[in-house]
Amino acid sequence: MKIIEVKNFSFRYANGDRDSLENVTLDVEEGTFNVLCGKSGCGKSTLLRQLKSDLAPYGSKSGRICYYGQNLTEIDHRQQSQEIGYVLQNPENQIVTDKVWHELAFGLESLGYDTPSIRLRVAEMASYFGIHQWFYKNVSELSGGQKQLLNLAAIMAMHPKLLILDEPTSQLDPIAASDFLETVRKINRDIGTTVILTEHRLQDVIPWADKVYVLDQGGLLTQGTPGEIGEFLKEKHHGMFLSMPVPMQIYAEVESDLPCPLTVRDGRNWITQVMQKAQSGRPEKSNTKLQKTSNGLRNKLPHRSETSVPPAIQVKDVWFRYEKEGRDVVQDLNLEVEQGEFYALVGGNGTGKSTTLSLISRVRAPYRGKILLNGIDIRRYTDIQLYRGYLGVLPQNPQSMFIRKTVREDLYSIIGGAKEKKSPEYTASMKKAEAIEGIVSLTRLEGLLDRHPYDLSGGEQQRLALAKVLLLQPRLLLMDEPTKGLDAEYKQELGEILKKLQEHGITIFMISHDVEFVAEYADRVGLFFQGNVVTSKPAAEFFAGNSFYTTAANRMARHYFPDAVTGKEVAACLKERL
Repeated sequence: MKIIEVKNFSFRYANGDRDSLENVTLDVEEGTFNVLCGKSGCGKSTLLRQLKSDLAPYGSKSGRICYYGQNLTEIDHRQQSQEIGYVLQNPENQIVTDKVWHELAFGLESLGYDTPSIRLRVAEMASYFGIHQWFYKNVSELSGGQKQLLNLAAIMAMHPKLLILDEPTSQLDPIAASDFLETVRKINRDIGTTVILTEHRLQDVIPWADKVYVLDQGGLLTQGTPGEIGEFLKEKHHGMFLSMPVPMQIYAEVESDLPCPLTVRDGRNWITQVMQKAQSGRPEKSNTKLQKTSNGLRNKLPHRSETSVPPAIQVKDVWFRYEKEGRDVVQDLNLEVEQGEFYALVGGNGTGKSTTLSLISRVRAPYRGKILLNGIDIRRYTDIQLYRGYLGVLPQNPQSMFIRKTVREDLYSIIGGAKEKKSPEYTASMKKAEAIEGIVSLTRLEGLLDRHPYDLSGGEQQRLALAKVLLLQPRLLLMDEPTKGLDAEYKQELGEILKKLQEHGITIFMISHDVEFVAEYADRVGLFFQGNVVTSKPAAEFFAGNSFYTTAANRMARHYFPDAVTGKEVAACLKERL
């Protein structure tokens, strides 16, 4: 039975110059697990919000959306609230109470359930999701992963028939994200709840999907099983193929008549079969020799120059806590980032990474220790010296940077361009306008300049925030989760942008949960744990030495190529052996 039917649906935002969705037609069967994917700005979030009337954005629309055969607009607020659950990207935006137990009960209270029923359902959900261990905690004490799990549990307490999730793991570390998505899969498998999910971590969801829908420029490009989608995108050489699971990407690069692997486990078995065939044809090449093939795939990180040039960032014996009597979030932290280096910091949610970035950007101050930027104590910089032309900061929440009603006005707010041609500042601002034009092209914001920043997708907001930071022409760039919400194709472009900035002498310090991106583009990686950096190594060495905090490509191929950490490297090793 069809739970959702979208028929020739089109939508245009109130101030938009084109349709964000155009003649979309798709069906969703009851009890299935469905993945909606596409590039940033293709209309995924816009479409999902149309499936719950209270969240639908304002604009003009045509076509129909039916829920169990009935037009969605005819279904009352109470039924939609109870039967259609929705999990947002940012867990902070969905939590409305101060206690965990109250958050679990809030939706049921709003629907008017009696106290015994509420107590039963809350107890059931707390046990099912493992929340009983932090049942009485304040919400403010929870990690990002716990907050998102709480949102999910609070929705499931209402026993919805349809669960919609809009990039729910975008702010979670890889392990917390994997755990969260496994819980979603469990809900679909054990309870039979229909799931519609958008997610850029397709590695963790594509293998489970009953059906995959690919959106492109507001229209439905194709739909089918994961295997069918992979074959279609490969044949079309479509940019979305870069978002497919790593085993599928490696498979596409290597000639093989074996079935396409979808998971790391399938990929390991596939590599074993491929290598066994290769070895049977060339028995003189041993496994030891194969392992050495992947050595040297990465260029060694240049040794620090023996000059008087100080590191770009020096953190010395730094301690920080939010409350005077609270626990130390950063503990005796020592860290150095060289001039022109791309340094990435990874680690679990709540370990202190973002706090460290706020200390380096002088948003907060340590109660002990020193932070030096370019050899100068950060406290000696004036605000103008620090934030105009030296330090650029991209925060975790890009919306905190938006201060105008349109993207165009927001960009011009950075340079203060004059609007009147007769004003004396007009000529000087013309050159700055050219700079904005270049940044708009670089960050692919064309066609979005007249949109409100809050109407952009998560990936588009991330690109706008990056554009504003780059307009400041920083020499030191600090970024907190810059790939959040970005599709794989633009991630690749972002990586190239960052490498170009490095060529111009810009130092990059990045916090990220995106291990695939870090493995490919960072020079050096540090693992943050309990307020400190426990290890710091060149990227290839860091990921090759980890069992869990590593890339899918490394987990898939380490039994033959232990030093290969990206899909490109694994594919190169396989091609060399075939």
